[in-house]
Amino acid sequence: MADAALEKAYAQVTVARSGVPVVRAFFDAPTFTVTYVVHDAETLRAAVIDSVLTFDPAAGRTGHEAIDPVIAYIDEQGLSVDWHLETHAHADHLSAAPYLQQKLGGQIAIGAHICEVQQTFGSLFNAGADFRRDGSDFDHLWSDGDQFMIGNLAVTVLHVPGHTPACVAYVIGDAVFVGDTMFMPDYGTARADFPGGDARTLFRSLRRLLELPPETRLFLCHDYLPAGRDRYMWETTVGDQRRTNIHAHDGVSEDEFVAMREARDATLAMPRLILPSVQVNMRAGHMPPPDDNGVSYLKIPINQL
Repeated sequence: MADAALEKAYAQVTVARSGVPVVRAFFDAPTFTVTYVVHDAETLRAAVIDSVLTFDPAAGRTGHEAIDPVIAYIDEQGLSVDWHLETHAHADHLSAAPYLQQKLGGQIAIGAHICEVQQTFGSLFNAGADFRRDGSDFDHLWSDGDQFMIGNLAVTVLHVPGHTPACVAYVIGDAVFVGDTMFMPDYGTARADFPGGDARTLFRSLRRLLELPPETRLFLCHDYLPAGRDRYMWETTVGDQRRTNIHAHDGVSEDEFVAMREARDATLAMPRLILPSVQVNMRAGHMPPPDDNGVSYLKIPINQL
């Protein structure tokens, strides 16, 4: 294993039994998104991963129905939140990280390649010179192989692009929060046709994650309840994925995966909330600056996606 960042993560997983993270999942049915609270049982230090702000696109109204149960749980458990971690700039929901930060403190962080996403979508939305494309809307940017702590829990960041250029996975003890790189084995893998996405790059990121020990727990950002299953699920293992993932199990070649992924992506509609989501999430969950009447507006570029 010549991959230095992956070697760190592999070693971390294999010694993690003395520091297994406590993981609590919150599923938001309207966006099919899972928010995680991860904490260290010894110190009660915590991180929130991929939080969801409720948004009604017809009315243009935000709400906190999806995230208030997360805050209630954190209060009940007596946790102190150090981090609001994003796996990428989501195209299917608005981040609640600024709201959580206001209520709980902590820093908002994402992968350093968010700058590429900001360049691409800053142009798409004609965000203007005042929109910073250097990642500075976020409190911290992660590079591949970076390590930090949540209490006594070591965390390693893995850059896993393909779905977007900025996707990262967080290895926390024996658990990995993989964002949108993959779904449950019976649903497969993420699309790779968004601006900056690439199916071949996604395959290599998937295989990188699947080099972790087979008992490694994988926590997924979404579940879409495929035919034949009657309940939502978001936890699996490396071993399960290698054996049975319908798109990326052992034995699927890179060329086979790319052909499948590109053909499948060509049939998919854009996510319902992609336009509001990306222009907010590229700003670390903040709304665009208000106009001179004090109101923030979201743009809809016509015939651009």
